[in-house]
Amino acid sequence: MKHILEIAKIVTKKKVKKIEIFDDYSLSQKSSKFNDFYEAVVEDKFETDEEAAEFLYGSPSTDDKYRQLKSRFKKRLLNTLFFLDVNLPSTSDYNRAYFSSNKDWTLIKILLSNKAYDTAAYLARQLMTTAQKFQFADVIVNCARILREHYALREENERLYEDYDQLCKEYQNVLDAEIRSEELYQRVVINYYKPHSKNQDLASRINVYCQALEGLAELYQSPIVHYHRYMVWAYRYEMLQNYEQMMGVCQDSEHYVAEHPEFYRDDKFAEITIKKLSALLHTGQYTPSMAPGLYKQAMALQETDSWFQLMEFFFLLTLHGEHYEQSQQIFYEVVGDPRFDRLEREEQEKWNAFEIYLSYLHQFYPVLKDIEPKNSRAKRRKRFRLHKFLSDPLAFSKSERMLKVSHLIAQLLFHLEMLDLEAAAAKAEYLKEIANRRLRREEHYRTIQFIRLLYQLSKANFDFAQIGIYQKYLDRLAEEPFRYRGMIDEFEVIDYSHLWTLLLERLRDLQISSASPMN
Repeated sequence: MKHILEIAKIVTKKKVKKIEIFDDYSLSQKSSKFNDFYEAVVEDKFETDEEAAEFLYGSPSTDDKYRQLKSRFKKRLLNTLFFLDVNLPSTSDYNRAYFSSNKDWTLIKILLSNKAYDTAAYLARQLMTTAQKFQFADVIVNCARILREHYALREENERLYEDYDQLCKEYQNVLDAEIRSEELYQRVVINYYKPHSKNQDLASRINVYCQALEGLAELYQSPIVHYHRYMVWAYRYEMLQNYEQMMGVCQDSEHYVAEHPEFYRDDKFAEITIKKLSALLHTGQYTPSMAPGLYKQAMALQETDSWFQLMEFFFLLTLHGEHYEQSQQIFYEVVGDPRFDRLEREEQEKWNAFEIYLSYLHQFYPVLKDIEPKNSRAKRRKRFRLHKFLSDPLAFSKSERMLKVSHLIAQLLFHLEMLDLEAAAAKAEYLKEIANRRLRREEHYRTIQFIRLLYQLSKANFDFAQIGIYQKYLDRLAEEPFRYRGMIDEFEVIDYSHLWTLLLERLRDLQISSASPMN
């Protein structure tokens, strides 16, 4: 009861008349500018202050009414953060506990600032139990410091002081190790996607980082240290293109989580799963029997921020494995997700490219046309329209040039389907110009070789029997294997070597070509 009395004194003295938050009741009041603002933000009706002010008041963004509303709206949003529902089924126990721990820590600091020392110490002891279960080193250090001070200055209990002093020192070392592991992981990520010519010493540095992380993991049983250890090793093997070892690292991390289920974090597990799918994609070890387990794992991670990237690798895994029916189903799953329309343009355009190439594969596998989406949003999505696609001016930015190349290649393929050899040759000429002027050899090597193959074929009027020099370009594709890390510069929907085989097969079926390498 003494803790309730202590808290009640603070609330009675300093309580506000009304707590402004967005809850179900307040959002049900339809005649409110706050609710109009909230619903418009949620529905992506505007992106700028100018658009918001015009929508709400029909005025410029400098209008006092809009500026006052925006300020109060922001405050109400921030207040609402303290009442988020973290008990959703999709939230892992670890993440739920960490959110609650930070909220409790905020309460402890508020109590201390209002001199409610006994209640603050009581809550700190309770929080310490949760923090130790999940090994929240930062929370343990914070609570231990509060309790150490409490038993030194207020209760004068030397035994408990020593206990919490020991905890503070022990977990300060763990926290330092976690911070160091974060730094090493971040140094890898920030440099990993730079061109090799600008980052030639990264391999040797990653080796040093890996050894340092091994040492930290041996000393400290911190889930954060172990996560960073697994991820840096995965990056190391990915950089060396040793995908077998990369798969082994991912499996080790899965075993770690299975042995320590209390440390499971859906956001971190999603990152590990992406690496696993990447390893399967590059080793070519995927089989259809893996699909149910991988699909279940992927859908369990649907609420994570990296789910769309995870599904991108899952899609490419099935597509490159030539399991096109699974690819079609994954495509419908993704575009049917309510969050799809809020993705960055580049990410949406990747999936638009996937749809284009799936449509091209319909020529080879008509059964794909019979697969219908189960999701109502996917059913409402506008289907691919060939004539609209062929007339698309392809207005992509410089940074999206590989998307443009991907679309141009697809347009060439569809022109051949329509027996319009002149239009296909024009696309081959345009692609050659892009390859010569806009693509960089180091970053777009495979794409340049494939464009040269297409250009040689176009010079032979798309008759393989008449083609000139081409083998060296095929050999170069074989010498520089497919590699994709999610970067747009490495974007290759269908492996170029396989796409070349499909194209020649199709030219023979269409009687454009009288021969192919298979003859």
